[in-house]
Amino acid sequence: MTLKSPLNPNQSLIILSIGWSLGLILSYMIAVDKLTWILEVFPCLLALPILWFYQHKIRFTSFLYGVILLHGWILMMGGAYTYAKVPLGFEIQSWFSLSRNPYDKIGHFYQGFGPALICREVFICQSIVTGRKMANFLCISVVMLISSSYELIEWVAALILNQGADQFLGTQGDPWDTQSDMAFALFGGLVALFLFSRLQDKALLKRA
Repeated sequence: MTLKSPLNPNQSLIILSIGWSLGLILSYMIAVDKLTWILEVFPCLLALPILWFYQHKIRFTSFLYGVILLHGWILMMGGAYTYAKVPLGFEIQSWFSLSRNPYDKIGHFYQGFGPALICREVFICQSIVTGRKMANFLCISVVMLISSSYELIEWVAALILNQGADQFLGTQGDPWDTQSDMAFALFGGLVALFLFSRLQDKALLKRA
């Protein structure tokens, strides 16, 4: 007998929406720079309406909604403190004796992790791609498209804002920050596909 998930997709989306909204409110209240907050959190402002709009077309699993919620919270915390000044990042920097606050790398890792699992579930639910290898290849391709597009957006923001873009970019003096950001996104996507695909498959079976 197949066990059903204790939450249906609609209930999971409601819980996500509550957690998402509370996260946005709290991060805005403690934001050290409102302009940077808007730039960093802007994807979060779009994500929730999109999820609700497509809820009847694509029934995401509770597992994936949890992944998306964590991604949102990571972005919201980065927007509140600016990535170079997130307290958790300073703690990690101290633990591992790092030369810089690494919180932005957590964000870029998850920038690959979350979208890879989202793409995979869309491919499976919509029967877009049936071959496992091709699906993984396309998921990683989407991850790298998102990552490179985000770096281009940061570049344009830097040109427009000039010195005001320092907090948004969060390079912390690293000339290879763009390349390492994309590498972390790639790594996050690979980790998601090769270590969490089975867990996602189980969630899909429970939802069925």
